[in-house]
Amino acid sequence: MSRVLAISDLHVRYRVNREALNTIETHADDWLLLPGDVGDTFAEIAATFQTLRPLFAKVIWTPGNHELWARSPEEPKGVARYEALVALAREHDVLTPEDAWPIWNGGDEPIAIAPVFLLYDWSFRPETVSFEQVSAWAAEEGIRANDDRFLDPAPYESVADWCIARCALTEDRLTAMPPDLPLVLVNHYPLRADLVRLPRLERYMPWCGTRRTESWHRKYPIRVVVNGHLHMRATDWIDGVRFEEVAIGYPRHWRTDQPLERYLREILPGPGTLYADRAGPFWHP
Repeated sequence: MSRVLAISDLHVRYRVNREALNTIETHADDWLLLPGDVGDTFAEIAATFQTLRPLFAKVIWTPGNHELWARSPEEPKGVARYEALVALAREHDVLTPEDAWPIWNGGDEPIAIAPVFLLYDWSFRPETVSFEQVSAWAAEEGIRANDDRFLDPAPYESVADWCIARCALTEDRLTAMPPDLPLVLVNHYPLRADLVRLPRLERYMPWCGTRRTESWHRKYPIRVVVNGHLHMRATDWIDGVRFEEVAIGYPRHWRTDQPLERYLREILPGPGTLYADRAGPFWHP
């Protein structure tokens, strides 16, 4: 039986994470979702695609913030970098947010898999903190996002402007889909602020998504939302929609003595309504 599996935030810059890719088994009939932060460089990302693509029937990727970092003046930045990443994925037969959304037919009904690229606009912040105050407010607690150093939004004025454009483009595409075709939405960032639970890094929230997407799970026929970014693996049910955070993260964020294979989350057919009656998240170790 075909399945759709997911894992994100592989961060293969770390040797232990990179070597753990070799513990993933062959899944000849299954699809794999990679919601971002595969690596920091084109070489790291290409090597990961080369390792994973032969193991799965289909691999679907959308970028996280780490893929978009440009650490030197010679590297492509902003939209040009994103376009180069899309080209790199296509070279390895990996689907991207710029490709036609594939239809998975392994269950009782067709389901479209929709990888999207949305970014953030610093709207995940308290009402008492203005847009202009976000960085200073976060710095009061020692939070200084590397995105502010390495993620250049060119030619947009800011990441927020790029985010607004990406959300508008994606909404147009969602609206154009058949209204009776269910979707699995795949994005690096969570769609809702209430899913950002960072007790030790609370003021990092503004770099975690946009409030523009908070009602999308009700507005569109979305069955499951898959994201990474938080490095806090969980399943939540909100308004009858399943939200899956599937990020591995840095070596301190997962059991490196366990094979990475066990961290592949089944998205489809999925767990049915398991965990649906929980008031809060089901945490995945």
